[in-house]
Amino acid sequence: MFAFLRRIWQAAPVATVILGGALAVSLFFAVRLVAFWIYWADPAHRDQAIEPWMTPGYVAHSWGIPREVAFEALDLPPAPGGPRTMRELADERGVTVELLAQDLQAAIDAFRAAQGDARP
Repeated sequence: MFAFLRRIWQAAPVATVILGGALAVSLFFAVRLVAFWIYWADPAHRDQAIEPWMTPGYVAHSWGIPREVAFEALDLPPAPGGPRTMRELADERGVTVELLAQDLQAAIDAFRAAQGDARP
């Protein structure tokens, strides 16, 4: 193995560095993919009760609805600075997290009813 690495390094050092970098990036994303797959395959992460720490995108993924449905229910335009939690959104609007959660849950229920989904 080391003889092979030494040989390709001597033949093309720049290409060897690029290959090593590409393999490292590929490994990172492969591990990330498997971690997300394991996390979301767990039934405990589906249809979770809406909590203050959750982002609207997380809620949408957990409940199996398009992100746009969650964003429209909360009247959220795309905002710079990354995702915001339900608590941050409630604080910005001066309402409770429970009120936002009710609005979001109503949108989830309406979407599922329109899709013919019988889940609770």
